[in-house]
Amino acid sequence: MKTTKTLFAAMATALLLISCNSDDNAPTTGTGSLNIEFDNVYQSNNLILNTQPNTTSQNEVLKIGQLKYIVSNIKLTKADGSIFTYPKSQSYFIVDETDEASTTLQLQNIPSGDYVSVSFGIGVDQQQWELGADGQGNFLALAQSEDMLWSWSAGYKFLAFEGTFTSPTVASETAFMVHTGKTGTDYNYTTITLPLTNSALVRTDITPQIHIFADASKIIDGQNKIVLSDNNSGGMGAMIMGGENLALITANLSQMFTVNHVHNE
Repeated sequence: MKTTKTLFAAMATALLLISCNSDDNAPTTGTGSLNIEFDNVYQSNNLILNTQPNTTSQNEVLKIGQLKYIVSNIKLTKADGSIFTYPKSQSYFIVDETDEASTTLQLQNIPSGDYVSVSFGIGVDQQQWELGADGQGNFLALAQSEDMLWSWSAGYKFLAFEGTFTSPTVASETAFMVHTGKTGTDYNYTTITLPLTNSALVRTDITPQIHIFADASKIIDGQNKIVLSDNNSGGMGAMIMGGENLALITANLSQMFTVNHVHNE
């Protein structure tokens, strides 16, 4: 009889533990927070500005001095397929490699749930820009202060990628500058959708962190190969701010971002 009672007690304890664990993992009501960290790298290496030599597949060696990009229109998809759209008025950020605080986006008031993918834009969408200067809220002043605006009529810089390079035909370090954004009739805005490595469990007491690698090598050395030497003219260095290359670079951005891992803490 004692053995039977002990067995029942053990089973009850086990069921209680399973129930508690199940409750801990179950989606709850309410809202929580979620962080998205953009970790800029070059291929398999951490990105180091100004001094790190980075070799492209075209045998050009880059020293990157600046990497900035606008992240916008964040959406999160739950395991059940439902989508939470972060409020548009709060959904514009500038990620700047020289400002560590800017590389982690802190999102608030996210409905509790298990999220399995994230999407975001690179740049400012045309609908937002068409609201005019008065319709940009505080973001216009931020973009101006961060030098991510050519002018109001010309529009935002979606991505700023700058530094120096050498190549088999360019022996001395020469400046390069790649800026994407609206050019003529081409808007060059792109949306990235990334599956998560594991679910981001947003709870009132759990703030997940989605760790995204942003591979700077893909900007000019992704599915489309942009040779800086071919754009080096007029004694100004390689300046790519318009023309057919911008559409090719925009297409490359779809390969630039990958989810490395998700922390649920």
